[in-house]
Amino acid sequence: MGFRNRWAAALTAAGLLALGVPTAMAHADTAAPFRTDLRVLVVDDGGPTVAAITAELIGEGIPYTTVLTSDPNRPVVNAAFLTGTAPDGTVEAKYQAVVLSSANALGTGSAETNALNSYEQSYGVRQVDANTYPQPAVGLNWPQNPGYLGQLDGMTGQVTAAGTAGAFGYLKGTVPFEDNNPNVIESYGFLSTPLATEATGASFTPLVTMTIPGTTAAGSLLGDYHHDGHDELVTTFAFNQYQQQWRLLARGVVDWMTQGVHLGYDRDYLSVHVDDTLLTDSRWSTTHKCTLGESGCTPDAGSPDGIPIRMTAADVDFAKQWEAANNLTLDLAVDGSGSDTVVNAVGTDPVEQEFAANASAFRWINGTYGRGFLGCVQNVTVVPWVCSTDATGATQWTSQATVTAAAQTNLTWAQGKGIPVDPGTLVTNQSSGLAISPQQTQDNPNLAPALTALGITSLASNGSAESAARQVGSALTVPRHQIDVYYNAATAAEEADEYNWLYTATAQGGSGICSSSAGSTCLAAPLDETTGYQNAIVPTEAKIAMQRVLGNDPTPEVLHQSNFAEDRIAYPVLNQILAGYQGLLNADAPLVNLSMKDIATQLQNQAAWNAAVAAGTVTAYQVGSTVTVSAPSGVQVPVTAPNGTVQVHQAGATTPAPASTPVGSAYAGELSGWLAPDAGQTAVTVQTLAAPAQPALARGLARSHAAAPATAGGVTVAARPLEPAGIATPVPYGPDDSTRLAAARR
Repeated sequence: MGFRNRWAAALTAAGLLALGVPTAMAHADTAAPFRTDLRVLVVDDGGPTVAAITAELIGEGIPYTTVLTSDPNRPVVNAAFLTGTAPDGTVEAKYQAVVLSSANALGTGSAETNALNSYEQSYGVRQVDANTYPQPAVGLNWPQNPGYLGQLDGMTGQVTAAGTAGAFGYLKGTVPFEDNNPNVIESYGFLSTPLATEATGASFTPLVTMTIPGTTAAGSLLGDYHHDGHDELVTTFAFNQYQQQWRLLARGVVDWMTQGVHLGYDRDYLSVHVDDTLLTDSRWSTTHKCTLGESGCTPDAGSPDGIPIRMTAADVDFAKQWEAANNLTLDLAVDGSGSDTVVNAVGTDPVEQEFAANASAFRWINGTYGRGFLGCVQNVTVVPWVCSTDATGATQWTSQATVTAAAQTNLTWAQGKGIPVDPGTLVTNQSSGLAISPQQTQDNPNLAPALTALGITSLASNGSAESAARQVGSALTVPRHQIDVYYNAATAAEEADEYNWLYTATAQGGSGICSSSAGSTCLAAPLDETTGYQNAIVPTEAKIAMQRVLGNDPTPEVLHQSNFAEDRIAYPVLNQILAGYQGLLNADAPLVNLSMKDIATQLQNQAAWNAAVAAGTVTAYQVGSTVTVSAPSGVQVPVTAPNGTVQVHQAGATTPAPASTPVGSAYAGELSGWLAPDAGQTAVTVQTLAAPAQPALARGLARSHAAAPATAGGVTVAARPLEPAGIATPVPYGPDDSTRLAAARR
């Protein structure tokens, strides 16, 4: 039985609360009511493990409060900090879950630790120990006889039956730990077994384990330590927010700590944009190490370097078959000028005809006819180019009429060919029109009014230059991520050769750019041009894309039409992403394949919600079985809850008017969605399956508003060792892993 299904059964059978289930119960008819705010308390030591958990809270949209232990002016964690009185006089439990850097983060037996323990006991609040050394004080044996202390690189964790039945049920079972560099310790942890005899009333349930080297025993990596009336998730390995093992576990850790009900919305996304559709792309010269059309790049007479790359009708059919086999639709950014060029030369274009005949198999994004640059007027007489200026020194810009004509001409062309381009979308050549560093430091001022006049609602942008969406006229930018499979390569050998040129030192035959670039590092040695693409580039690019897939990031990956021609080198990367994902996650957590328009909507929802949370204009709490969320007008509210949870509607607000509807849609064994109040409602109201009984200690707190000291304090907890540098500083997957390279340089 899955985690959320177990919730439903437990709530139905025992009348427990889906959020913050107390461990010491009293009769509901005699207990004073209290409310639990939907907010997480994070006690932060500044280390990478807490940073990873915080990043997950931010990514999902979960409100949190940070207490930095090194800050001399931080608030004291006591009853007044943890509880209060709501405006209606109800006792307020201010946090639904607690994250500590380790089990002793506030000091063993300290007043703060005792206050926190009492709070968790009183309100059934769970605690995550982000990285703790295994020991009897947390329900585990010391990591010896059997046990292990050390590097976990390349090893594999295993979700236990309890983990599968609980918060980690979306995983198929294995949790591989990365090993990107054999010379760097990237993962470090401690493996030990639960105590044979726990203290009275205590238990330790491993949720994710790893075989202890040299034995057949399973050592705990993540385990639920129930003791003294509350639960801790004891984590005995270090991690950072970029590592795949954490990304796989993050959703489950959040669900465990919040017990299945929280604000926020989480999906695993994969959308693939194919640029230059119907155009031809120039080819990389493996001899001259340049691309035809670049300054000074002239291929030898008769050389295949001079043959441009373009898909064939057979490539179109293959793409359609691949989509059907993999349940993933490609988004094609089309430029009709490429087809017209072919027609003018030979009279017909079989590729356009095949696309038109199979148009419904794809999604279509509008491009700009003619591949023009829509920013400043370029002066290409110098390298690199600069923006042209007039006699006064003012920048010369492409006119609004030219921008409008490029998009409208292409849309009209596509409609005339029966290609159903979405008129609200636009991809410009090289993201031109938007600022391009360093030559063009601002958007073309004529771009925004052109977009508004055209009714464009989503505009492609370069994700490596600007990672956040922003409004430009009527359009929201959609940051896109170029997979490092180059537009000028159609064969594996061409791709490997160009990769070597970019990512090897001059002494190894490369350009040497890698040694001076802030966005890359050099390969240790050049790739074999026969096997290097499949053996090195494909797995690297798949891992980089997977990091975004598992990061609740809806923004798309980008390839080019050239990559779907000749050797069809796009497919090995896409196949590896899909196979890797399907090998790790269950079918109830499928990849979500959004259109560009829907990506923009998701980004808008995320941005509006995050802004409201940051501004403190969101109020969310649970009393009994009812969750109430207030947010500014027009802001969609993200809610995640167990199956069976419903949104309560205003009578007469819909036609017909249901009393309630499910909270969003099913994903990863639970429900989640973006909700809005009905007309006449001032808040979103969500109903869980049953009302809770209240813990006896909570009734006392309701009277006194003060926590009783914990009775189980004073047990010494040994400090954990410091994390190795490879955890604090993420180790890149490869030389083009710009995200981790940037993190490593911070």
